[in-house]
Amino acid sequence: MVTKPEAQHKPQAVVIGGGPAGLMAAEVLADRGVSVLLAEAKPTLGRKFLMAGKSGLNLTKDEPLDTLMSAYDEASDWLRPMVTEFGAPAIKDWARDMGQDLFTGSTGRVFPDAMKASPLLRAWLARLDGMDVARQVLWRWTGWQDGALRFDTPAGRQLLRPDATILTLGGASWARLGSDGSWATLLAERGVDLAPFQPANAAVSVSWSVHMQPQLGQPVKGVAFRAGRFASRGEAVISKRGLEGGGIYAVSRGVREGAPLLVDLAPDQSEAQIAARLGAAGTKASLSNRLRKAARLTPAQIALLNEFGRPLPPDPAQLAHVIKHLRIAHAGLRPMDEAISTAGGVARTALDDGLMLKALPGVYCAGEMLDWEAPTGGYLLTACLATGRWAGLAAARRLLPAQG
Repeated sequence: MVTKPEAQHKPQAVVIGGGPAGLMAAEVLADRGVSVLLAEAKPTLGRKFLMAGKSGLNLTKDEPLDTLMSAYDEASDWLRPMVTEFGAPAIKDWARDMGQDLFTGSTGRVFPDAMKASPLLRAWLARLDGMDVARQVLWRWTGWQDGALRFDTPAGRQLLRPDATILTLGGASWARLGSDGSWATLLAERGVDLAPFQPANAAVSVSWSVHMQPQLGQPVKGVAFRAGRFASRGEAVISKRGLEGGGIYAVSRGVREGAPLLVDLAPDQSEAQIAARLGAAGTKASLSNRLRKAARLTPAQIALLNEFGRPLPPDPAQLAHVIKHLRIAHAGLRPMDEAISTAGGVARTALDDGLMLKALPGVYCAGEMLDWEAPTGGYLLTACLATGRWAGLAAARRLLPAQG
């Protein structure tokens, strides 16, 4: 069954995807007087946003712009104007304007006082309701039909012909939350240039020996990971499937690109200091005690050393070198659907300066479906909000040229 909306109910703009980028695009469009329909394939909006907030919603990173932009690597140049206009200061003002009290941690990460995403999402949806943004859930976009947007809905097939479309469909990870990357085929069929999806901010797959069973679930703190040109002082967790957590996610691109994964188990000590302490400890105490007391390693660190460094050299200088340059044997990154985010998607060359698709005039893209990647720590959400806003503003200018 195909249902054609009445002409008087035709929205000027349709935003497809109810994550942060889509919500932001809808907000700026409606704020400028554009009638908006927000369509989401899942039963509720912001599902990945809510999941990200379970461990504390990291809204943005409050640091100098050049430092912030370096996190986006090769995409930093074209994302810079968007993040400049809506970076950490603007995001904090925007959240506070919706009644959200914030605090900034010692590393510059910005969180709501409530830590959770749900209070912010409720306030955001209430704001959109006040702007008369129409919302539809369980509307799955399936492409175009005779020039109209086609949706599969509980009421049957729906066709819409808006004057502008903003696609904010996410990447290709966490499919159960709505980001399955299926849109890539629809755009490729229309001649849109795409970069292949790849896992980003991903865990590393490790087949542990039976000796590591007591360590499963334990955090590895006070270490430094490195893979190629990527380095991190963050921590990780020894999980049943491998190593996961912020410290690993920050270097996962290096692993993906084929660099060896190394861990410095004592980044605050030099090799010479460790060797001297190990040498002074003698050989009367057990190796485990010497590693714990002289090298100052935790049980989890010692377990990793035994797992990947055996046979451990008896010479203190050689052992210190292994402690500082322990190579992690792994089977690559975990599957892409388990990744926090993805690289790849709509290529920069496919877009104009307003994030409109060159092959599809009037259709804009924003958020994680664009080909950029960044580490966790506020960078992902910052770029999603900034690109959603940028695309919404560009669409509004096209629809309402008299407003400039």
